[in-house]
Amino acid sequence: MELHFETISALRARFDAGDLSPREITDLMLARIAQYDGAVKSYVTVMAAQARADADRATRELQDGAPRGPLHGVPVAVKDLCYTAGVPTMGGCEVLREFVPGFDGTVVRRLREAGAVILGKLNLTEGAMAGYNPTFDVPENPWRGGHWSGASSSGSGAATAAGLAYATLGSDTGGSIRHPAAACGTTGLKPTWGRVSRYGVLDLAPSLDHVGPLTRSSLDAGIVFDAIAGPDPDDPTTLPGPVEPAGVRPQLADDRPLAGVRIGFDPNYAAEDVAADFTTLVVQAVEVLAALGATIVDVAMPPRLREYMAAWQVLCSAEAAHAHRGYYPSRAADYGPWFREWLRRGAGYTATEYAAAHALRQACNGDMAMMMADIDMLACPSTPGEAYPVTPEISYGPIPASRDPWSSRFTVPADYAGLPALVLPCGLSGRGLPLSFQLIGHRLTEARLVRVGCAFERDTNWSELTPPGF
Repeated sequence: MELHFETISALRARFDAGDLSPREITDLMLARIAQYDGAVKSYVTVMAAQARADADRATRELQDGAPRGPLHGVPVAVKDLCYTAGVPTMGGCEVLREFVPGFDGTVVRRLREAGAVILGKLNLTEGAMAGYNPTFDVPENPWRGGHWSGASSSGSGAATAAGLAYATLGSDTGGSIRHPAAACGTTGLKPTWGRVSRYGVLDLAPSLDHVGPLTRSSLDAGIVFDAIAGPDPDDPTTLPGPVEPAGVRPQLADDRPLAGVRIGFDPNYAAEDVAADFTTLVVQAVEVLAALGATIVDVAMPPRLREYMAAWQVLCSAEAAHAHRGYYPSRAADYGPWFREWLRRGAGYTATEYAAAHALRQACNGDMAMMMADIDMLACPSTPGEAYPVTPEISYGPIPASRDPWSSRFTVPADYAGLPALVLPCGLSGRGLPLSFQLIGHRLTEARLVRVGCAFERDTNWSELTPPGF
């Protein structure tokens, strides 16, 4: 494995052995960003001077025998929703281009406290929805230029896939940790809602927003999760209590390490409106889990799922309009056509319409809870298919008339219920683009998801594939 594609645990082992330092690896990452990111467009702000200073400090601390943990000295990057003291935090919005917070958001502070080196801020869609502001770049999918890179956290997915950071932070309101992970062939972990603080993270729809990592392995996702998770007095929505460590290397010597794990699977859910070759890969992934000892349980997704999906637009757009009330409609002209229309829709919904959508969300949560009552997790696709070609009109808007809530049926249910989910690469399409599947767990079971992901990766090599040319 080339150095820039190493896992976090492998990189830290090299630090501990003394044959590589945080400053050396940070310089390598910054050089790669300078070489490749003009084409990939994953970074909106590179924090080179601060990254080198933090890497020097991390190097000295290692030399003094005082590492801070598994992320010590590891170069990472964060979605440009996350506050960074003294560095612009724009959220993909022209109205926020001059916004420079005076403090780090909790997730950024916790990354720094864990010894991570923050390389910079990553590009995203406007307001973390689905379309970009025309004054910002659209990240390219490293696997194939001109193709979808996962929408909101697209810069996070692209930077991780291209070897321009060892881990990134994204956010997920309707799938935007999992979509870019799937489109770009990386691993993505959406935590339980409230398990990771959103203090100092720009809102899209607060009741649906989650912050979590994109990495190149399940273990790496667990390592980053451990660093950022936990109660935060500055965010009253965070959950109390200790966090079960997810980034502890599981013991996988047993040939059947998943014995006793019950995994639900709905073959119809994995096949309806999904390309046959993709369904085949998801089924094969489930068969790998069965061979590792998991019990596969037939389940059926809620029959009203299409109806439930339609409620997401009402909830998300109405909450987004509230989050942007300081700028919309007073500065509506500064928004791009995609997000401006989203805010217009959200501002137009009545309280009754929002309440009706909330009732559908709650009904979906209840149906999901009943369906998952006898299983430990659900296996399903993470997207309807491979990355697709995009044009400036698709990227910048206006919102296409063909937009269908059904396209987010694999991701939205976990956002509704605040359930943790792990996305794992499971193969390549006939056009050589990455495809992935998803494991959705019960609340606060991130460690179990990571353990299953590590077992899957031990018996497959999909997570080791990297885009050509990087």
